[in-house]
Amino acid sequence: MKIFNLSLAVLGMLTSIATAADKPVNVLLIMADDIGFECFSSYGSKEYSTPRLDALAAAGIRFENCHSTPVCTPSRVNLLSGKSNVFNYEDFGIYPAGEPTFAHQFRQSGYATAVAGKWQLLTAEGGTHPNEAGFDTYSLWNTPLTSRERYWNPSLEKDGALMDLPDNSYGPDACTDFLADFITSCAETDTPFLAYYPMILVHDPFLPTPNSKDRGETSDKKNFIDMVNTMDALVGRLVDTLEAQGVRDNTLIIFTADNGTNKNLVSEFNGQRISGGKGFTRDHGTHVPLIANWPGRIPAKQVNRDLIAFSDFLPTMVEAAGLPPKESTDADGVSFWPQCLSERGNPREWIYGYYFPHPYAKKFNDSNNHPEVRYARDRRYKLYDNGDLYDTQMDVMETAVIDLEVAAPTVKQAHRNLQAAINAYPSKGTRIDYPKVRGVYPPK
Repeated sequence: MKIFNLSLAVLGMLTSIATAADKPVNVLLIMADDIGFECFSSYGSKEYSTPRLDALAAAGIRFENCHSTPVCTPSRVNLLSGKSNVFNYEDFGIYPAGEPTFAHQFRQSGYATAVAGKWQLLTAEGGTHPNEAGFDTYSLWNTPLTSRERYWNPSLEKDGALMDLPDNSYGPDACTDFLADFITSCAETDTPFLAYYPMILVHDPFLPTPNSKDRGETSDKKNFIDMVNTMDALVGRLVDTLEAQGVRDNTLIIFTADNGTNKNLVSEFNGQRISGGKGFTRDHGTHVPLIANWPGRIPAKQVNRDLIAFSDFLPTMVEAAGLPPKESTDADGVSFWPQCLSERGNPREWIYGYYFPHPYAKKFNDSNNHPEVRYARDRRYKLYDNGDLYDTQMDVMETAVIDLEVAAPTVKQAHRNLQAAINAYPSKGTRIDYPKVRGVYPPK
């Protein structure tokens, strides 16, 4: 009888696995706002607590070398399109009209698609509406309809109209509730889904959250810590929704962040005090967390040190879902799905970076209004288009340019490789109106 019962249990398990394998995988992509790797306990932080994300990392894979762009819009364009900014970036707050996104690929394959959180890709000067970007439904802040309030009593647009929310509503809660309802609806109708959550948290202003002990707290750092805790809890709420709806085992969760931490915040990390690097091309501005989790598919307790760029997310999700890839001459993403499966894959030798966040900016006293710059980096060295080479392991703040005259042969070879990488890309942004830039943006 025990053997018979065991056989039934094994048969049931195999049947469950086969059934899950026959179903299209759901994808939940979460991107936090303005938070670097140093703010996550799974990456070694003792100052911040992110238990729900820690659990996802422990049961999946944590990548040590993921790099975004230094600020919001460039990273969002990079992520959605699977292309380096040099090919399609136009200006801050704009997603180029007609540019395909990962949402288009999923929707064309029969997926329901939703986005909630922060948009920042449509302005009076141009950009792309979320429906035009491939999303069936949305609940978003930072659209032409919304005002500046994103946290308490927020201004959120849902499918073309401002949301009528109760007094003392909290924006991140409303966005999370929207996605939880979307997931529930898809689960009830057995519809595969892509849910994209570019979170409102943890961008300034730094305000108390619903979980804060003191709603009158004015310390930016104390409120930021509470915001990190709330961000983690909201991720957990979506994981719980997946569990409750019976689709957790057939859902790929990917978590990352759009750029480094606000430069006015200092965090303790590995015995050092690290200032946030948002807006800067050095590592503290681009080094962000990356966690992937899919029960039964992604082996647990993995740590991977391969280089990952934001253009890699699109081909990774497409491959994981088994969707047909689309050929594009300027898409430069490399899938890291094999690495998620504990395979070698096709690891990058370098990442190319292009950064020109505000080509047509009218003011220049903001560090985020950075001159146009191109660079390439491997796991140790970074080369800029002006010839400056840095050792990012020994000189993370990029204070000492390497003297190639006295450099070791291995360093000179790294320089040649990185220069070849820079030369492989256009020398200027292909969507930038340079006659318009002249006279507006100061020269380098």
